[in-house]
Amino acid sequence: MSFVLIHGAGFGANCWDELIPHLNARALAVDLPGRGSRAGVALGAVTLADCADAVREDIEAKDLRDVVLVGHSFAGVTVPRVLDLVPERIRRVVLVSAVVPPDGSRVLDQIDPGVRDLVEQSIIGGVYHQDREGAAAMLCNDMDSATATAALDRLADDSAALLGEAVDLSGFRRDIPLTYLHLTRDQCYVEELQQRSIALLRPEVIDLDTGHLAMISAPEQLAAILNAVHG
Repeated sequence: MSFVLIHGAGFGANCWDELIPHLNARALAVDLPGRGSRAGVALGAVTLADCADAVREDIEAKDLRDVVLVGHSFAGVTVPRVLDLVPERIRRVVLVSAVVPPDGSRVLDQIDPGVRDLVEQSIIGGVYHQDREGAAAMLCNDMDSATATAALDRLADDSAALLGEAVDLSGFRRDIPLTYLHLTRDQCYVEELQQRSIALLRPEVIDLDTGHLAMISAPEQLAAILNAVHG
């Protein structure tokens, strides 16, 4: 049994560094194309299919089975594609304040208008770049100064195209148990939008009283939930 951790937009696999030591099973944190171990990939060319292929490649390279697939934020649109690629390897899915817009729509259609304006202003030449001040307001509201600095130091550029690509949620129709972690102090993927995703998926729901980056601000609490779900 193992955890496979998929990061959201603007981060890489190292966003899970604080969480992994508290997990009670093997954990693999995936770098999606364009950052970390896959930094050589040009961001402007990255698609949602590429993101799912990266997860599949890492799972198959380690021959992982009986996987708890954990997707944070933007990974909500990568996870269903992974489920279609390697369904036989996935035991359960856990979404952490994950963006899940209606099938066939875009991620940009499913974020708060105020946040969407910030995102669109952060796109230059096909690359989504978050400035520290804006990211701090959206992502670090539940952190002390040192923790916020550590989180913001890990910000990474992302592909703007992913935000406007039509999503394919067909993988969520597979008979794989699904849990949604509702983050009650999230100022990035806000309450109304989390509830829309929950209503769309009808998953088991667990509340966690944190902001958007629970794996950094509350790693022990998040790990306790994941360990319990893992069983």
